[in-house]
Amino acid sequence: MSFRIRVFLLVAVVGLGATGLTVALTWWQARDQVGEAASASRETTETIHAELRAQALRNGTWEGVDQTLKRLRAQTGQRMRLVDPYGNVVADTDHMDGRAARPPGPVAVIVDPLPTLVLPVGGDERMATLTAIGAYREETVWSACLFRAGYTPLGVVGADGVPRHGLSGVDPGTLDACRPGPFAEATRATDRLEVGQCAEAGCLREAFRRRVTDSDVAPATLLLTIGAANEPVRALDPGPVLLITVVVAALAVGGALLISRRVLRPIGTLTTAARRLADGDRAGRVPDDGRDEIGELARAFNQMTDSVRAAEEDQRRLIADVAHELRTPLANLRGYLEAIQDGVIEPTPAVFASLHDEVILNQRIVDDLQELALAEAGALVYHREPTDLAELMETARTAHRPAADAAGVRLTVESDGPVFADADADRIRQIVGNLVGNALRATASGGSVTLRAHARGDRAVLQVTDTGVGIAPEHLPLVFDRLWRADPARGRGTGGSGLGLAIVRQIVHDHGGEVTARSAEGAGATFEVSLPLTGDRVSGAAPGR
Repeated sequence: MSFRIRVFLLVAVVGLGATGLTVALTWWQARDQVGEAASASRETTETIHAELRAQALRNGTWEGVDQTLKRLRAQTGQRMRLVDPYGNVVADTDHMDGRAARPPGPVAVIVDPLPTLVLPVGGDERMATLTAIGAYREETVWSACLFRAGYTPLGVVGADGVPRHGLSGVDPGTLDACRPGPFAEATRATDRLEVGQCAEAGCLREAFRRRVTDSDVAPATLLLTIGAANEPVRALDPGPVLLITVVVAALAVGGALLISRRVLRPIGTLTTAARRLADGDRAGRVPDDGRDEIGELARAFNQMTDSVRAAEEDQRRLIADVAHELRTPLANLRGYLEAIQDGVIEPTPAVFASLHDEVILNQRIVDDLQELALAEAGALVYHREPTDLAELMETARTAHRPAADAAGVRLTVESDGPVFADADADRIRQIVGNLVGNALRATASGGSVTLRAHARGDRAVLQVTDTGVGIAPEHLPLVFDRLWRADPARGRGTGGSGLGLAIVRQIVHDHGGEVTARSAEGAGATFEVSLPLTGDRVSGAAPGR
């Protein structure tokens, strides 16, 4: 199982366990409180609010609200207190129950007895607002007076949202006594001024509320509080809390120890091995039998160690090979020079020509090593352009024809027509020259070397095939290694420097291609170079010509 999944499952178990225990504790401790608070639900609060607001709209005054609170107290079992905006207590059920008033509880709602103004559609909204203000004042005065006289007015909401009170069954004398007189002109002027400043429905509704609220007869907006702050509350038992805390802490510590054992110890092992590697110990390895991310990290570290060790071995082998390659020609040069100095050998032109050949061979080895180092470092400069590889193979045949004729080897070119690749023509000629040179050295007189260029899918393919001695199967994986020759007994004059194929591989790789070799001992060899074709597969002429 993946390490990430194991960590996730571990944390999930800890989290779910802690959450489950916390939920259980909460349910256990809050069970009674939830049951007690159910009576103060939103529906109960809305019922109390609706009845008190209906009474204020109907009676036009908060007088007589005590009887309503008593009835609601008996119905809901709630403690209620009405307080005006100035903090004055209008009514409190604690007083009605004959007990000292307790501080207000947590549930508080606003009981606003003012109606919501409904404006006419398509009519004069300002005039409708002024009419509604006057009507509300009159209806409020009338309703309050009738309530004090012992009547219970029946309120009906008009089209403008202002309640109208039924007057049937009321004594005529009481009606005359309760009939409101005209309101002061200053009040009406202020009404007209505020309403006249409004152009939108929202502004008119706000003006209506301000004017009827400022009226001496408008009922006050009251704060309704339900419950009491000092009502008995069951205290939480600390025992279960401590128990669950200990359990969660134990789970957390156990998970941390498991993570520390599974993660930190392998990381510590990797750190120690990395320090040994930095100190020169290339043989150190770490256990990599895990199947999770830590195991992958250990395997990557071991692969890195193997790569470092292999690179150092390649470096030592290269230095040894270079020393071996240069030791013999330098010893020859020294021997000839000392013999000439001692008078043992005459300094004839033939001797100097031989010494010159040795110097040229040494220079070629040094130049090849330098070019290979630049190629492997990515420092070779390439000038790429669409290049006809078939034409390039013909050029290579022309350049190597004198050497082939001298060796008695037939050199031919085969192609299906122009094959274009985006390449550096000089570098491609260089790799073809290296391959053709090797093929001519491996082919006896009477044999043949064939150069081919053709397209295969989206690749341009170059092949150099000879009928020479071939390469043994065990040697094929080594042909592109530096300073390697199939026959160690062959000298540089017949076997080359041993760097040509390594240079070929690097140049082909820089072009985004591949080079392979196939052979059977005694049956010749074929070296194949595969390069990407250009975007436009043009026949006949290079693109842009």
